[in-house]
Formats: sequence, C-alpha cells, structure tokens
Amino acid sequence: MGNEISYQKKHGAAVRRVVKARAGKAPVPGTPVRGSTSGRPIMAALDLLGRRWALRILWELLAQPLGFRELQARCGDISASVLSTRLQELRKAAIIEPEPGGKWQLTVLGTELAVALSGLQAWSLKWATQLEAGSARAGGARKKRL
Repeated sequence: MGNEISYQKKHGAAVRRVVKARAGKAPVPGTPVRGSTSGRPIMAALDLLGRRWALRILWELLAQPLGFRELQARCGDISASVLSTRLQELRKAAIIEPEPGGKWQLTVLGTELAVALSGLQAWSLKWATQLEAGSARAGGARKKRL
C-alpha cells in the first residue's frame, strides 16, 4: 500500500483516477488499469492476473471445478472475503463461471488463458535455469579472483 501511495504522489492525478476507478472492479481492456492508462488488453490482463491469489485460483480450477470452501481450503491462507472478491473479478472477466451445482469452473476463455500461461511457465523455467547457471559461474569467477 505504501508503494502505491508514493507512486500516486509521483505520477499525479491520472494515477489517482485509475486507482479510484479500479477499486473493487475487474480490469477491463480499453480502460485505465493499475500501472497503465493506455487501455491495452495486455495491461488489463496483467493487472487481473497480478492480483493476489488470482493465479492460484486459476491453477486450482484447472484440474477440476471446485466449490467455494473447497477452493478456499486448497488456497491455504486466503480469506473468504478476498476469495469472494477474486471470484467475482474473474467471473466479470469471463475467465471463470459457476456450474449449476455451485462449483466454479474455467470458461473456454479461462482454459485458453491457462494454455497461454503454460508457455510463460516454460519460459520461466528456462529463465530460472539460466540465472542459476549465471550465478554459479559468477560465484566461481569471484572465488578464483580472491
């Protein structure tokens, strides 16, 4: 919260409007979102997915539809109010939907998002491996100089 306030002071009225507009609302392409006033769809998607617990909820629903309490238990420390807020945001974004039995499931768009994120997952593993290899080489080089 403190970082957001200092960011608001630094970037002025436009950021204050964005923060006020997004309070309790799902990010929507074509509108200003956290970190961007451009309205670009990618920025809205990153805002939505960057919200606390959003990716974890998607991950849990990827395997199977889950009810509220079951989803809360799988997510661990998530409060009922935060889970409820995230579910509504993801529903408004057409990423998830309730089943007739009351469980939450991914929509077709949500499943497509999961497929798109699998590419990011593969990239992140490669990235981590390269960083680890670079750290090992850098650490070894430093030892040789000492």
